[in-house]
Amino acid sequence: MSATNVTPTAGAKMMYLIRARPTASREELVAHWFANHMPLVIAAQQDAAAAGRLHARRYLATIFDADRDGTRVWDGVAQLWWDRPLPRPEQPHGSVPTDSFQEKAEPYLPWATTEYVVLEGSERLAVAPLTLNAPFPCTRSGFLKMTFLVGAQPGADCAALFAHWIEVHIPNVRNVMAKVGGFRYVVSHSLRPDIEPYAGMAELYFPDAAGWSAFRDTIKPDGMERWTDTSRTVVLRSGTEMIGMP
Repeated sequence: MSATNVTPTAGAKMMYLIRARPTASREELVAHWFANHMPLVIAAQQDAAAAGRLHARRYLATIFDADRDGTRVWDGVAQLWWDRPLPRPEQPHGSVPTDSFQEKAEPYLPWATTEYVVLEGSERLAVAPLTLNAPFPCTRSGFLKMTFLVGAQPGADCAALFAHWIEVHIPNVRNVMAKVGGFRYVVSHSLRPDIEPYAGMAELYFPDAAGWSAFRDTIKPDGMERWTDTSRTVVLRSGTEMIGMP
């Protein structure tokens, strides 16, 4: 299997895995995330940019579907692209809530990653700013997105894992995506797999569930299981993204 020529995205992709507090419903969490928290984040980044300070240049959030039994390991993930990784705070964000969203979300920590966009697929993911309200945040749907939170085996050599992921696993997945009609494929590797719950994330986009079914029927193992732990790996389905800054 030939090596891939993908290159990392400049800067750091900071991710925030979000889960509702036991006292809040998923619907409450999402409502306050979109209506209250995202506008505050957008305004803060615009103010920082205007003042010449470090700021995020993109902001996207994915809402995960519940499992078939109604459970959710995570309710969503926020992703912000920065020119460099942000420091890990002394305590999680929202430990002392500063808005209604943080009252509904469990405290969360930033997760710094390096991003590789393997299949761009941007022409299939249109951004349509709102016209009857503030343009952003807005939403998009009409696709099936499968997110893999990849857990490494205890004591695994993550440098070897990442090398295999890039040189062997990415070409394997990319070839299958081309066969089954998948249109976007993004991989993010943790900058600190020693302290993060996951070694990385893979995001696969399909036009519909049939593409995902065909992918599962077609993909073959390529040796990545040497380093990964299926018991610590989470697969999440989604069909909606919230766009803060495209």
